Order: sequence, then structure tokens, then C-alpha cells
Amino acid sequence: MSGATGGEGPLVLLLHGPNLNLLGEREPDVYGTATLADHVAAATAAAGGAGLVLEHLQSNAEADLVEAIHGARGRCAAIVVNPGALTHYAWSLHDALAAFDGVKLELHLSNPNAREPWRHTSVVAPVVDASLVGLGADGYPLALEAVRRLLARRGVTV
Repeated sequence: MSGATGGEGPLVLLLHGPNLNLLGEREPDVYGTATLADHVAAATAAAGGAGLVLEHLQSNAEADLVEAIHGARGRCAAIVVNPGALTHYAWSLHDALAAFDGVKLELHLSNPNAREPWRHTSVVAPVVDASLVGLGADGYPLALEAVRRLLARRGVTV
């Protein structure tokens, strides 16, 4: 439901896929030194500043992410998803996101198109409203601002 709201504003679900719990430790030259907690804190602050409420889930299991997307239907106004490696082959995420009628934004710290060829394909890109890639930690606050704007285009008051 595109108008779903939390207590103080529209509810946004922030999802992180496999291995993103290792941010800050794993390949800092690619993903930076900020931890997942750092990114979630930045996203939470940006959401609050945009009049949104943020809920977060990270899982290394594809099924958990699919269940979270199903659970967001009718409850959340938007989903921001960094599927990690699932970006490139998780058709179950594609299908779950396609069934969600709120705003959907794909987010990546690095630019997959500037990396190995197998990373160039995103199976979620065709079913999201926008993709934000390659901006590192700045991507999180920018993603929440983009969600605010996309919700406003749909007539959701923030």
C-alpha cells in the first residue's frame, strides 16, 4: 500500500542481503569502512529528517528477504533494498518486489556496472522505481530523500 504509515510518517523498509553484515570489514576498498550499523544509523536519521519512519532487516538468507517483502505489503509505503549478490540472480526477490505496490528503490554502495561482468545484471532493477549505485555511504541519505520525493509524486503526504 503506497500510503502505509508508521507512527510518525510513512514506513520504509530497508533491506540488506547476504554478507552486508560484514560491511566495514569486507573489502573496505570497495565498500568503505562504515559498518552496516553506521549505514542504518545514517538512513534512520535521513528518514526522520524526511518525515519517514525506518525499519531495517539484514539477512544472509534469500527466503528471509522475500518474507520481509511479503510482510511489507499493505504495511509499508516503500522499500529500499540492497540485495548484495542476490541482485544478480534472485528471481524470487524480483517476483516479491513486483508484488509490492509501494515505492521501491535498489541501492548499492559500489557501482556494479563498473565491476566484474557478472555484476552488470540486476534482476531487481526491472521492478523498482529507481536504482542508486556507486555513491558509497552517501547513497543512504540520498535514497531516503528519493523515497520521499517518489512518495510525494504518488500523493503520499510526508
